[in-house]
Amino acid sequence: MPAGHSQQPPRAPLLDGAFRREARTLLRLGGPMMATQMCIMGMGFIDTAMAGHYDAVDLAGVALGGSVLWPVFMLLTGMNMALTPMIAQLDGSGRRGESGALTRQGLWIAAAAALLAILLLGNARLLFDLAGVDAGAAAIAERYLDAVCWGLPASYLYVTLRYMSEGLGKTQPPMLIAVLALPLNALLNWMFIYGHFGAPALGGEGCGWATAAVWWAQLLIMLGVVRLPYFRATGLLDRLDPPTAAQVAAILRLGVPIGLTVFVEMMLFSVINFLVAEFGVVQLAAHSIAGNVNWATYVIPMSLGSAASIRIGYLIGSDDLAGARTVVRTAVTLSVGYALVVSALLIAARRLVAGIYTDDPAVIALAANLMLFIAVYQLLDDTQATMTGALRGFKDTRMPMVYSLLGWWLLALPLGVVLGLGSFGLPRLEVYGFWIGLTVGLAIVATLIGTRLHRTSSSDLRIRRLAAAGV
Repeated sequence: MPAGHSQQPPRAPLLDGAFRREARTLLRLGGPMMATQMCIMGMGFIDTAMAGHYDAVDLAGVALGGSVLWPVFMLLTGMNMALTPMIAQLDGSGRRGESGALTRQGLWIAAAAALLAILLLGNARLLFDLAGVDAGAAAIAERYLDAVCWGLPASYLYVTLRYMSEGLGKTQPPMLIAVLALPLNALLNWMFIYGHFGAPALGGEGCGWATAAVWWAQLLIMLGVVRLPYFRATGLLDRLDPPTAAQVAAILRLGVPIGLTVFVEMMLFSVINFLVAEFGVVQLAAHSIAGNVNWATYVIPMSLGSAASIRIGYLIGSDDLAGARTVVRTAVTLSVGYALVVSALLIAARRLVAGIYTDDPAVIALAANLMLFIAVYQLLDDTQATMTGALRGFKDTRMPMVYSLLGWWLLALPLGVVLGLGSFGLPRLEVYGFWIGLTVGLAIVATLIGTRLHRTSSSDLRIRRLAAAGV
């Protein structure tokens, strides 16, 4: 070997034994999480379809209520999402018994968040009046949200316990609960929307009561699950602690950026929906189809990112930093491979996919064109979803929030408005302009998050510093 050169360790093959083992572990963890999310999506689809078959105004009211409910819901439940990597690190370091006390603090946060959500959603009428939406749809949306509020305390407590279960690597119980909730939701919708089994026919409002009842059922089942021996080892049920400032602050320090990251993205799509509505029914319908397809395909890489968060947290707790880096490499590779396959399928079958949602030729043609954007968008969105989840495993949540704010609200939305509305003498691209803006903004977000993940995962010092933060 020439003088002055040092021997470099050989690079591991992309599909080496460690990759395959970690891929199996991630899929074992992530598979139930994917199924859970699919069931949640299924409940949303059932709500929409059953309200739509009752009356078009009720469908509009449920959709309008959902556009307010879900951003608020995810903002506040996202704060406790920090529990998953925090508990995973405790479990990896042999401190599972401390995770119960941490979860109890999360339950206090959940209770406060539920009260705040009730206050916000209970005054949604002010937002509807400001937006000038149809009075009939607004009235149904208001009644729908009033009904949903009765279930919010149960839902926030359940989601907190779900995050604890997932942090311990037990992703199957939430999946089984979601599977049971899906037919229950359909049955209760049938009762409360159409007035069966002696229940009043409430239309769109009935979706809200069904949702609230399902949330209480999920909490009751989870309260039985946490009595199983594995969960009792956490000490969760040993006592009732008052809120502890240090632990609550530690959860919120990691969790608030997570909630805001999800919120700013969901609110962006809500705002764009209002703006695209000005272009007419065909463009709004095609845009809605494209967004729905994008969300359906996004569930898998998002769940893969959540699984990566659990694995990375556990391995950092075990002081296996090299193993954590293997998780990053494996998760991102799986996500890219998935995105390439889905993008190719969307390009090849874009008209067929659009035809699942409608038989209107104009909507199918426009939605098929938007699928081409989705095919490109997919590569970026799937990868950044997985990388963001991996960063949460390292407890690195603040900068992804900053990147989302910059990429979505300071780039994607303004660019979409300029191109969509044809400002500054540019051609008016309408719905295409907004999807161009989304794609460009996402490219920036994905690049920044990828760079951040590389810097964090490659630095032992940074990993240990982040791991030491908080509990």
